[in-house]
Amino acid sequence: MDNKILIIDDEDSICEILKYNLELEGYSVTVAPSAVAAMQLDIPSYSLIILDIMMKDMDGYEFAMRLKGDPATEFMPIIFCSALSSEDARVKGLNIGGDDYIVKPFRIREVLARVRSLLRRTQMVKNLEAQNNNNADENEIHFRELCISKKNKLCIIKGEPVRLTKTELELLVFFLSNPNCIYTRKEIISSIWGKSDEVTERAIDTNITRLRKKIGEYGSYLITRLGYGYGFQENSQK
Repeated sequence: MDNKILIIDDEDSICEILKYNLELEGYSVTVAPSAVAAMQLDIPSYSLIILDIMMKDMDGYEFAMRLKGDPATEFMPIIFCSALSSEDARVKGLNIGGDDYIVKPFRIREVLARVRSLLRRTQMVKNLEAQNNNNADENEIHFRELCISKKNKLCIIKGEPVRLTKTELELLVFFLSNPNCIYTRKEIISSIWGKSDEVTERAIDTNITRLRKKIGEYGSYLITRLGYGYGFQENSQK
């Protein structure tokens, strides 16, 4: 288990019992005796923070607000652990951005259960984000300032949509997906449409000519190799 946990509390006995039991669970644990001391650490490297509220110089609320105001730590999971048991204290902690709130004195089994639960939720969110990013990568093709959204059937150059026909878009997707290779007209037809009698070799020539004009400066990357066919050369032929 590679989760790193940071405990910020000025009570030595609390830190000792939390550190001991969390390490038994397999976590890597760091203890900071104050929020000021914790500010000197590499906060983004931690997976979760267990944070006391009533501390000198900087209380837990202020520390949490600083984390939430920094893009590098704004999504850091925080469990407040405090002797403040009022509803107002709990609500304030959660509104600041705390993910959970544990009242002292606590039962260590409950703390461990809440840590596991929060880390599990955090990992699920990360997995979902990674999946969405992978899906986005699969649905988009980029070349410099040219982008094709395969999902939306759209070509965008420098932020502006370019109107392409279905055939033109399919040709551009094919060439961008297979750069720096020369394909015969028959190979292009076979790769995009399979064994189709609807697209002729002459139609490929016509569509590529129109495509070059529509994609402007990027048309120079779409090259003709006489006697062979066409290809997309990543280094412009200008």
